[in-house]
Amino acid sequence: MTATVISVKTVKCVVWDLDNTVWDGVLLEDGDVTLRPEVVEVIRTLDERGILHSIASRNDHDAAMAKLQELGIAEYFLHPQINWGSKAQSLTAVAEAINIGVDTLAFVDDQPFERDEVGFVHADVLCVDAADAAGIPDLPRMRPRFVTSDSRERRHLYRADARRAQAQADHHGTDEQFLASLGMRMTITPAQERDLQRAEELTVRTNQLNATGYTYSYEELDAFRRSPGHDLLVAGLEDRYGTYGRIGLSLVERGSDVWTVKLLLMSCRVMSRGVGSVLLGHLIRTAHEAGVRLRAEFVPTSRNRAMYVTYKFAGFREVGQRDGVNVLEHDGGRLPEFPPYMDVTVER
Repeated sequence: MTATVISVKTVKCVVWDLDNTVWDGVLLEDGDVTLRPEVVEVIRTLDERGILHSIASRNDHDAAMAKLQELGIAEYFLHPQINWGSKAQSLTAVAEAINIGVDTLAFVDDQPFERDEVGFVHADVLCVDAADAAGIPDLPRMRPRFVTSDSRERRHLYRADARRAQAQADHHGTDEQFLASLGMRMTITPAQERDLQRAEELTVRTNQLNATGYTYSYEELDAFRRSPGHDLLVAGLEDRYGTYGRIGLSLVERGSDVWTVKLLLMSCRVMSRGVGSVLLGHLIRTAHEAGVRLRAEFVPTSRNRAMYVTYKFAGFREVGQRDGVNVLEHDGGRLPEFPPYMDVTVER
């Protein structure tokens, strides 16, 4: 079975201007601006679909944030960029802060110059005239195929991540001591039917921590779930700040002598938690127990080198290549242990 090619990339975050976009009027000139109700409806609709929101506005930061709080919508905006710099730079900062690609952003502004500047620097950003804001939810890139429980909670998950990041910045000690303080609990389970919508979403949304870049549809994943020759596993994670949701996925094709990891991916939100090595370590140990060699497919992209490093540190080496796919094989040596800072539960 071949992987699906997804032609329309869903927007992950909409970045809004403020003056004459989110509200009518210019805050520093008029003071008493009026919130646009159709914009609020758009923000809430997209939020329920798991699409995030941020801000790129040339404005006084404190005054703008105070107004957003007063209007009751500040909670919707992650990492707002309210400054006097260029909007293109602000979009770069938003993408870096959320850890997503700039090409998954949309930008809404009333000024043609601002949209043109962003479009020139970031050709893949979807730029929308504020006058057309009411129609944003109907755009194809704003309509994910599924809305899962994880996607409905996405904004809150990112806010929890921000609290973790602040706690890490305030922590005095080693990284491992900080990770131990989180009380992380990871589960690795065979995928159930209820997991498939989120599993498809992970393959579509994850770029940096996807070892092959393959995307699979719900139907394809369901076939793998039912196949006696495949193992489809999902990983979940939680800690003292709450749940991360379903954050990992692996697909193993089982042969008589060789098992092949066809897909290994992790949500970018857990990049610094070592979760990818934990799931891979489980696959290595399971293959060892079954007495088979473990191979893995890796397709290099401009963004997924971290997954190649994960494989190399786990003891994989390149043994071949076919059709642009690198074939790696575990050396059969050291069997990785689960990290001491994480409680891992494996369900068979």
